[in-house]
Amino acid sequence: MVRFIQIHSLTSFPSALLNRDDAGFAKRIPFGGVSRTRISSQCLKRHWRLFRGDHSLADIQIPMSIRSRRSFEKFVAAPLRDSGFEPEIVETVVIRMMNAILGESESKKKKKSKEETSLESSQITVLGSKELSYFKNEAARLINEYLASDKAEPFEKYIDKCLNSKDIKKNLQALKTGAGLDAAMFGRMVTSDILARVDAAVHVAHAFTVHQEASEADYFTACDDLMGSDDEKELGAGHINSTELTSGLFYGYSVIDIPQLVSNLEGVDPREFAEADRSVAAEIVKRFIAISATVSPGAKVGSTAPYNYASMMFVECGNSQPRSLANAFLNPVSFSGSILQNTYTALAEYLGEFKSMYPLYKMECLLAGIHLPKSLLDVLNLNHAYSIDELTQWASGKIMG
Repeated sequence: MVRFIQIHSLTSFPSALLNRDDAGFAKRIPFGGVSRTRISSQCLKRHWRLFRGDHSLADIQIPMSIRSRRSFEKFVAAPLRDSGFEPEIVETVVIRMMNAILGESESKKKKKSKEETSLESSQITVLGSKELSYFKNEAARLINEYLASDKAEPFEKYIDKCLNSKDIKKNLQALKTGAGLDAAMFGRMVTSDILARVDAAVHVAHAFTVHQEASEADYFTACDDLMGSDDEKELGAGHINSTELTSGLFYGYSVIDIPQLVSNLEGVDPREFAEADRSVAAEIVKRFIAISATVSPGAKVGSTAPYNYASMMFVECGNSQPRSLANAFLNPVSFSGSILQNTYTALAEYLGEFKSMYPLYKMECLLAGIHLPKSLLDVLNLNHAYSIDELTQWASGKIMG
């Protein structure tokens, strides 16, 4: 039974701006004494989460998480108002429920402007549809109970008394995959005592170029179709500007912690994952490997079309602590000759030296790629390269076996 699945990729992108910083430039990171172009893990995960198409995570029959400050307004308050409850009563109970669940203080609420709805949380929350459905039903129950009572005490005081945080926490913990599929995969950080923290089962590194950054300032104009005609002296450029474009071969790395993934999906202790149902985890692994190879991030999609598939996918399964292969490119790959072949050479040399230094490191592996050299196959003890479909089937089978 494998505990970890590691996914290594090499993907090239020409003339693109895949992930921008606050100034609109490509994100960078210094590594090995030179600056590299970078794609943040947040960017990668968002594109993988939102992708709709072949191997989409959304096609797994578990609802995705909802990330918003307005979740309580849209999925709790609005349905209650639509069902006939008085808006003032709904707002009162939902605000108090938010305070109890999220721990939002009165001081934070007072700082909100009048234009802001009071049902917005002070920060983005990651909540599952099951959790939001529970909050809605619980709010409706409390309203109905109060309306059926003798109304001897004010509504606000009654609601505060009935909102038992221990009961809410217990009921939330009983909701299987209550936080949503992507929270089960990528985790959920919370400060609330009631909402259970969900530890990430899929760990994603920032992708970076194996070579020194390569960028260019792209000068462009936007032409005004009504300027520059025969009876106009002005030229047709209605806007002139420049932006940055980059190109590069990116190394990507992800790790799937199978015990944690099964625990998040099935509600079991990670130490008992081998006895739990692992079929959903296996399906997630299959789809995640496929979208890691085929789904591209990218700003400026309309003007750069940064759609590229991985040139190499290397998948490892085993129980040893995972390790990134980023250090294979600590010395930046040379631009002289074929960058892809130079990268393969650096990777094969590093893997060979790593094997000599850590002979007890045991991971089964398969490799898929374009123009793979024999040296890389030999160091991995592989006779041939595999297809992406074979990699996904093999890795998912390791979880079920």
